Amino acid sequence: MKINGTPFRTIWPTTDNMAVEIIDQTKLPHVFTTLRLNTMRDAERAIRDMEVRGAPLIGVTAAYGVALAMRGNASDAALAEACSVLLAARPTAVNLRWGVEQMRSVLAPLAAGERAAAAWQEAARIADEDVAINAAIGKHGSAIIRAIHQKKDGTVNILTHCNAGWLATVDWGTALAPVYTAFDAGIPLHVWVDETRPRNQGASLTAWELGQHGVPHTVIVDNAGGHLMQHGMVDMAIVGCDRVTARGDACNKIGTYLKALAAHDNGVPLYVALPTPTIDWTLQDGVKEIPIEERAEEEVTHISGLCDDGQVRTVQVTPKSSRAANYGFDVTPARLVTGLITERGVVAANAEAMRVLMT
Repeated sequence: MKINGTPFRTIWPTTDNMAVEIIDQTKLPHVFTTLRLNTMRDAERAIRDMEVRGAPLIGVTAAYGVALAMRGNASDAALAEACSVLLAARPTAVNLRWGVEQMRSVLAPLAAGERAAAAWQEAARIADEDVAINAAIGKHGSAIIRAIHQKKDGTVNILTHCNAGWLATVDWGTALAPVYTAFDAGIPLHVWVDETRPRNQGASLTAWELGQHGVPHTVIVDNAGGHLMQHGMVDMAIVGCDRVTARGDACNKIGTYLKALAAHDNGVPLYVALPTPTIDWTLQDGVKEIPIEERAEEEVTHISGLCDDGQVRTVQVTPKSSRAANYGFDVTPARLVTGLITERGVVAANAEAMRVLMT
């Protein structure tokens, strides 16, 4: 996608193939800056501190993290340590584990002297694969948007939650890939952007990247979605996810479950967009089995913004004596999901349909 007219990915190797660079997403939307990751520990920090975020991008960053570790020491012990450290960076997104295990499976059979070059090549392949997957998600999802447009013959209003655009992947995005594909094809559309507290990924990231691409959008408070649906102002909802179980339960940013309940009550279709590596075939019941990350209280008690003097500052919005709970994700049961938009096509959120999709 483009930033000020210049094509960018969210992660890319340096020209000397000695490090990787990322967009520092903690500084957006007010400051655009990049960071250089020189070591595996740099990659681990970037994942943990959400300088990179979004399940697909986390997986690719982890793959590059393994490659960076192999550059200095490619022993069995070093490979095991790198995989262990990266896997512990964030517990919820299954793509993290997928990226690490993919690297391990490629590198473990090789001699130590072969691993550095092979690791760099495999990480780059995983990154390119992510781009191709998300472009395919865009193609399949845009057909749904086109069908809605043909029925109503007007602007298609789409609601999304959190950020599942190109900033959450290497390029294109998951939930927003259909939006970009449909918009580029000339379909009139408008996106309702949930602010997505805490961390404001919607207001800070989704709104920023939609604006960069010229897509009409409006930022709303998280609690406004149900009201908009009641008044016929939402034609469909598309969200991303960090993990989907074998029977179609979807884990995404906290608040997604409430949007799904409102959509179900108002007859609004809600789609979950995901690459198939996000499916965790080892789990069935998402509510009971998916670990929910609990993050720092400060993400709830404090908020950052651009002040009138042009400086970005952080302020506290709660009483100093008040505690805060910060659950990062919730699980939307499959019964509330209209369909899963994947690179292989759109499929019902149930175990049988999902198994057929993968054959």
